[in-house]
Amino acid sequence: MSVTKINQAFKRVFDLVCSLFILLLLSPLLIMIALAIKITSPGAVLFKQMRLGLDGKIFWMYKFRSMVPNAVNMGSGMFVEKDDPRITAVGKLLRKTSIDELPQLLNILRGEMSLVGPRPAPLHHLKLYDERQKKRLTVKPGITGWAQVKGRLALYWPQRIELDLWYIDNYSVWLDLKILVITVAVVLFRRGGTAKADRKENDPFMKF
Repeated sequence: MSVTKINQAFKRVFDLVCSLFILLLLSPLLIMIALAIKITSPGAVLFKQMRLGLDGKIFWMYKFRSMVPNAVNMGSGMFVEKDDPRITAVGKLLRKTSIDELPQLLNILRGEMSLVGPRPAPLHHLKLYDERQKKRLTVKPGITGWAQVKGRLALYWPQRIELDLWYIDNYSVWLDLKILVITVAVVLFRRGGTAKADRKENDPFMKF
């Protein structure tokens, strides 16, 4: 079934309860990570970037900073390559474990994101979407999603969009729970793929 108003209300309650619980449970770890970032690299603890949200509304997405300051204006820009020299020592660990995504729990509390949904897309994607692909914006973006557990960075954006559209058309509470369980397994066993070397040449959403 699709994501109805009742589903959306249930997802919101579930997101709030789980996000608050995770933040309280991991608060000592989050403080330690913030201190490690601050001590080992100049710059802010959090990295924020404008992304597309529900109905194409723009919001600031938060992450723990894993790269040197102003990294988006250096090297490959928004595209992160394997062994990217812009990634800090602490950042390598954060990215490998996906811990850098945890500040997005704040985006959930603000009502901008959900635990499960399509990953927040960069702003330039909006003008590239066809009418069918714009359906991706009819749900809140998520910290994890169907495309994330089915291949993540190993997939080109068009492939990820197709998986996101499948998720929207086949949404259920049980599918969300399944994705969350698989996400934990992916993180614990460090599965999920890496970015392809030819991404910028063969992925139309990377050409901007």
